[in-house]
Amino acid sequence: MLLLPACTRATRISAALRAAAGPDLTKVTNAMKPMEEGAAAITPGFNLPSRYIIHTAAPVWTAPGEKSAKVATLARCYTASIMMAASRQFTSIAFPCLGTGNFGWPRDFACAIAVAACEDALAKAPSITRLVFCCLTEADAEPYRAALR
Repeated sequence: MLLLPACTRATRISAALRAAAGPDLTKVTNAMKPMEEGAAAITPGFNLPSRYIIHTAAPVWTAPGEKSAKVATLARCYTASIMMAASRQFTSIAFPCLGTGNFGWPRDFACAIAVAACEDALAKAPSITRLVFCCLTEADAEPYRAALR
């Protein structure tokens, strides 16, 4: 199971997944209406080893007054994706560091939200026995290592 950030701007991860999955993924995702932040949708994996991709729309990190609502929305990205995977009896799911690239979330803060949301959601998703946080850089990976110790 892979998770692809659903945004109109290609990030490093979404661009790599689109390239590996082939043009059919781009056609399908271009036809998708803009997703509500925190929502999840599923598509075939096309040329990827994974049969499916769960897409989610992370919020952009913004002004201090909006942060509390954005925190819940970022958490909902993880929860909605895990619940979608569980509803299909998937046994594993992988997440990139949602929101920490173009969307500006501080790496450590986004990691804490991700880990807490995933722990809560996994308690309600017994079919999922493996969750992977896919980190592109050592700087991305360190907060996850610390949080999961």
